[in-house]
Amino acid sequence: MPDQTDPELPRRELRSPELRSPELRSPELPAPFVIAAVEGVTLTKWTRAWQEQRPEIPLEVVRTTSVDQLDPLESGHAQVAFLRDHPADARLSAIPLYSEQAVVVAQKEHPVALFDTVVEADLADEVHHHGSFEDSIALVAAGGGVVVVPQSIARLHARSDTVVRPVTDAPQTGISLAWVTEHTSERIEYFIGIVRGRTARSSRSSPSGGTPDATDRVTERSGRPSKSPPKPGSKKRPTEAEARAAALRRKRSRGRG
Repeated sequence: MPDQTDPELPRRELRSPELRSPELRSPELPAPFVIAAVEGVTLTKWTRAWQEQRPEIPLEVVRTTSVDQLDPLESGHAQVAFLRDHPADARLSAIPLYSEQAVVVAQKEHPVALFDTVVEADLADEVHHHGSFEDSIALVAAGGGVVVVPQSIARLHARSDTVVRPVTDAPQTGISLAWVTEHTSERIEYFIGIVRGRTARSSRSSPSGGTPDATDRVTERSGRPSKSPPKPGSKKRPTEAEARAAALRRKRSRGRG
């Protein structure tokens, strides 16, 4: 499936043999700065800033999943990596960047489509799919059930036959920028500065600080608006989804009682 989150860096150009194989690379062309990024992370702002500020150093982007997100760092192929919910590691330095809202993905006719948000208890009786994000969402669309994923993953694998709703009490996931501490270099420090907000006019000795500003944070918003309630006096027969939603409301009321 083509990468939908990084239109700014053409894959053919970035993954060309001249950039990956030292024996094929021109002596005049410096080694690329390699960024690994777990799926769902949008790099456009930071890669564009690097290209504007360090045009002499080519970039290469390696896409990873939550399962193999450490591999490029451990192999030495990538200098930095954007990781999702990676636990503390003595070998790595890491900067927390932002948190992601958890959402549920369900078939378009599922009763969750009638709500703006849901809670985990609403999904307790559902069949939950596990596995890769892309495969799980495909299973939901094909056979029902639900899957809870980060908002950015739902956007990456968006489908017209599914709905997405925030799960307000589900744990959020965190995205961080990490690198191998003993491999810290001038290039890594410069890229950290870009992520923290350094611009071409910023002083190298006075980065903007460790906390991303509002433009650096990803705000995860709710999915599509809920359907309008039926008009008073309407005699329209409830659909199966509406009947299931009514049962879900009754379940919520009993839980609060």
